[in-house]
Amino acid sequence: MPTRTLQIPTPDGQADAFAAFPDHGARHPGVLMYADGFGLRPVLRELARELAGHGYYVLVPHLFYRHGPAPLIDLPAHIGEDVRPAVMARLMPLIEAHSTDRVLRDADAYLRFLTTRPEVSPGPVAVTGYCIGGLWAVRTAAAHPGQVAAVAAFHGPVAADGPGLLAQLTARVHLAHAETDVSPEALGELNQALDAAGVDHTSEIYPGTVHGFTMSDTDAFNSAGLRRHWDRLLALLDGALAAGG
Repeated sequence: MPTRTLQIPTPDGQADAFAAFPDHGARHPGVLMYADGFGLRPVLRELARELAGHGYYVLVPHLFYRHGPAPLIDLPAHIGEDVRPAVMARLMPLIEAHSTDRVLRDADAYLRFLTTRPEVSPGPVAVTGYCIGGLWAVRTAAAHPGQVAAVAAFHGPVAADGPGLLAQLTARVHLAHAETDVSPEALGELNQALDAAGVDHTSEIYPGTVHGFTMSDTDAFNSAGLRRHWDRLLALLDGALAAGG
C-alpha cells in the first residue's frame, strides 16, 4: 500500500503529515484523520493504513506543527499508566494552545490540500478523530457543511462546545463514547440535542471501554472496542461516500 510523508501549507507554516491510500490507480474518497493528544505516531499510521485498505485516501496531519515536526517528544512504544501523567504534562500545553481559531484555520488548509491530491476523487470528504481530535473533527465538519459529508469522533469530548456546535452539523455523524467518559444521563442529553438539531447521527457508549480504547499503544486499549469502531466507521463512510475499492 502506498504511503507518503507530506508537507501541508498552512497560514502558519508547513504541517508535516502522513497519507495512505490504495495501491491501484483509481481515485478514492478523502478522509481527514485527527490524532489523539499523543499525536502522529505508529499507531495512527496503522489506523490510516487499515482505513485506506477499505478504499479511502487517508490524510493524518501533525496537529502541533507550530512547535516543530513530529515527534515533538520521545514517546515510549507503550504509553502505560505509569508514564502517562508525565507524558501528558508535556503535551497539555500544546493541546491548550491549539485554540478553536487554530483548529479552523488548519482545517481549511488540510481540506484544501486533501481535496487537491491527484489520488482523491471529486466530491465530499469525511473527517474522523480520536480523543481531543474527535472534538476538532466535529468543529471541522461544522465549519464545512458543504464539503464534509461524514464525521466520526471516538472517545472525544464532543459536548465541550455546547449544543450550538452540534446544531451546525449537516454531515452524518457517529459519536463513540467510552463507558468511563459519559454517563447514560449525559448521553441522553447529548442525543436529545442532536435530535433537536435534526442531525443524522448514531451516538453510543461502547460497553466495557475506558478513555482511549482505540489506541493499541496504551493501557486503555480494548480490542472489542476497536472492532466496534471499525464496524461503525466503515458503515458511516460507506453510507456517506462512495469508496473507490
